[in-house]
Amino acid sequence: MESKDYLKDINEIKELMNKSSRFISLSGLSGILPGVYAMIGAAIAYWLVTNSGQDYLNFDGTIFRLVMLDLFLIATFSIATAIYLATHKAKKNGVKIWDQTSKRLVINFLIPLVTGGIYILALLRQENYGQTAALMLIFYGLALVNASKYSIGDIKHLGLIEIILGLICALFPSYGFWFWILGFGVMHIIYGTIMHYKYDYKK
Repeated sequence: MESKDYLKDINEIKELMNKSSRFISLSGLSGILPGVYAMIGAAIAYWLVTNSGQDYLNFDGTIFRLVMLDLFLIATFSIATAIYLATHKAKKNGVKIWDQTSKRLVINFLIPLVTGGIYILALLRQENYGQTAALMLIFYGLALVNASKYSIGDIKHLGLIEIILGLICALFPSYGFWFWILGFGVMHIIYGTIMHYKYDYKK
């Protein structure tokens, strides 16, 4: 009997240590809603480009700037939604939203993401548009994998899928737009739905 209690205590200690070293306040909706934003933003970008009458985007052109604004708004709404939902879940569970673990999560997520963003902007400045979608998927996937060690492990799976999609996209750059929708839209919605039923729905 004492042996069973001892093992139970060890398992409880291990679980507490694991929770203290990982940010577990992410919500499944923080995956679904950014996916929806991406789909809406992609539809707007598609409409802008197809109705522009241009065969290609010019870095200094109005349509290009509108597409960049579209992407910026998608990212802004996605980040704001993730912060709001994580804060709400953390308060509900009685845990801190901003501690050493969440700081490590953000730093490890931003390092590959910011690096990739700067590199992509440099390529766009040179009017090298062909690999933009592939690079966005790859660097975003790397950011997720890098941050996953400070959060729920399922994020790593999404990151690996994004990287794989990015590599395939690099082989078929003419389908970049559709790979972008698949990675940032469809996969986010699928991932968020799975996470919602796995972690949130039971609560």
